[in-house]
Amino acid sequence: MSDVFEYKTIDQPVTDALLKIKGSKFYGLLFPVNHEEDVKKCLKQSQELYPQATHYCYAFRLGIKGEIHRVNDDGEPSGTSGLPIYNRLVSSELTNVLLIVVRYFGGTKLGVSGLIKAYRDSAQFTIEQSKISIKELSESYQLSFDYTYQSSVMTLLKKLNIEPRSFDFSEKCSLFIEIPMKKKELFFEKFDSLFTQNFVIQKKVS
Repeated sequence: MSDVFEYKTIDQPVTDALLKIKGSKFYGLLFPVNHEEDVKKCLKQSQELYPQATHYCYAFRLGIKGEIHRVNDDGEPSGTSGLPIYNRLVSSELTNVLLIVVRYFGGTKLGVSGLIKAYRDSAQFTIEQSKISIKELSESYQLSFDYTYQSSVMTLLKKLNIEPRSFDFSEKCSLFIEIPMKKKELFFEKFDSLFTQNFVIQKKVS
């Protein structure tokens, strides 16, 4: 499997994407989430925004590759709501998001195929109302070195378009940098060819 350098998500929620289908109202809500606790809070918010709705069906994906995911039909026939919502998230390559479709029943039954289409279309419409952002993956490192390396280090970082997050040039030179994953291999190739001793590079774990 190829390396992953970035992922798609959203920064701002969508809470009022409305589709009307044969008398029923389908409200789509799309939230950025990072943990399952966030999911619970957003589900509660959807119930507060749309009280007395018939169903609150949803799907979420967490993790860079959507490793953690779940669907819920909330009383609709199995496979007719949560899964179509989830499939829209997958096809849109979105992760760290929760998509809820709230339904107010309008009196006309849609049947299995009709429900699948309604929830799928509502999920897609909701995604289209959002502003998708691309998050670049990176790793943080602390560089410590003698002053004799200062010019060479800064030149290398400039060539790779890596901006130091912080620095300390008191007793020894110390830099805190974030290396984009797509530049990591090139950075270490250049680093190893230029610096061989009196140089410490330490990965920082958040």
